[in-house]
Amino acid sequence: MKFNGKIRGVNTPGARPALARPSQVKARARIRYCRISRKRPSVSHLAILLLLLPALGRGAVTTPSGVDTNPLNLDPLVRQAFERFYILDYDGALARFEKVQEKNPDNPLAVDYVLDAVIFRELYRLDLLDTTFYAHDGFLTGKHAVVAAPGVSERVNSLFTNATALSERQLNKRPEDVDALFARGWARSLRAVYIGLMQRSFISALHVALQARGDNEKVLKLDPRYIDAKLVVGVHQYVTGSLPFGIKILAGVAGITGSKSKGIEDLRDAGARGVISSVEARTALGLFLRREARYDEAIVVTRTLTEQYPRDFLFRLELANLTKDAGEGQAAIKQYEQLIEQAKRPGYFPSARLELAWFGLADTLQGQKNYAEAAAAYNQATIQPTISVDLKSRCDLNSGKMYDLLNERDMALKQYEAVLRQDSDSAQAESARKYLKSPFTVH
Repeated sequence: MKFNGKIRGVNTPGARPALARPSQVKARARIRYCRISRKRPSVSHLAILLLLLPALGRGAVTTPSGVDTNPLNLDPLVRQAFERFYILDYDGALARFEKVQEKNPDNPLAVDYVLDAVIFRELYRLDLLDTTFYAHDGFLTGKHAVVAAPGVSERVNSLFTNATALSERQLNKRPEDVDALFARGWARSLRAVYIGLMQRSFISALHVALQARGDNEKVLKLDPRYIDAKLVVGVHQYVTGSLPFGIKILAGVAGITGSKSKGIEDLRDAGARGVISSVEARTALGLFLRREARYDEAIVVTRTLTEQYPRDFLFRLELANLTKDAGEGQAAIKQYEQLIEQAKRPGYFPSARLELAWFGLADTLQGQKNYAEAAAAYNQATIQPTISVDLKSRCDLNSGKMYDLLNERDMALKQYEAVLRQDSDSAQAESARKYLKSPFTVH
């Protein structure tokens, strides 16, 4: 079994097959596609969110037979770092990845490891890894900025520049170097995540994400056994196949094509045989199956993650979220409560964001019309020391709604006023102003 990702006798791939239209038409189609995306924020933002999903998970370091990978993925220290990553010990993972980078200063993949840990430590700190966040309009229309910790943006930019420069140095020497292509594609995917989720610059994120897809498609043309590359390609296949008909036509003219079924097939393969993409692929697959309302299948996929990494707080949270979405309210409540209880065990979850579990529990109780218990759960979320301003505003707003439904208007008003104090320019603040004028009701 070889791990260098090189195949003899493979011709250097060219660009994506040319369309039957002049290049100018293709360029205009890309511009028009982005313009339509701006006019249809709900469509473009959903598509871009899904395009970013490859990095919303963690890679499993395994070595299935018949699969090629960069030898660095098999380094024992890399394995140890990912094991810390799996339980959300980002500091522990980062320290180990930095040692890998020190030992391999010219390997772009080593830089990608560090970039991955830096970005996702920050996303987790800001509660941006809870999938329920993306079901709320606040993600799409929120006016407030997501503020990174001091120095994070500078380090992300520096690591991305370094990773791409090292990759391109290798590609200049050998354009068929699949390890370098994959490393550049991973760096671009991570950069797209950061731009999209942290800076909310969706069009820029889409541009970088499409570059990541191009790199991974080239990898698969050169070496079909490089299964990790199917992650980004599979996600893009699914997303493009999910676009509305009119936008899909324009995307096709611009050279952006896809198929939902092919995307799911690629993700299943990456989930089963990926070396450092298995977990990401299963994470994305579970989210897409949820989007297709195939909840039972999504639960099965997610349960493989919780069984493999029972101390990963986010996987356990996602299983409860899926159970809620499947309409199994009482079962979901039990799962959220178990998660909260297990978090009390010293060291069981090295990093648990309990506000996310309390929020999920509150939403489920609300769905069961247990409004008093829901309000109490939202309030429990707000007192967690790690809660972000955005999530606190969502909890206060929802708590106010519960008090309105309980005819406790004074308590409701206090909650709505709290939302305005925290961020008067947010989507939650707009709703709070509305409910300050007239109580929230269920239609």
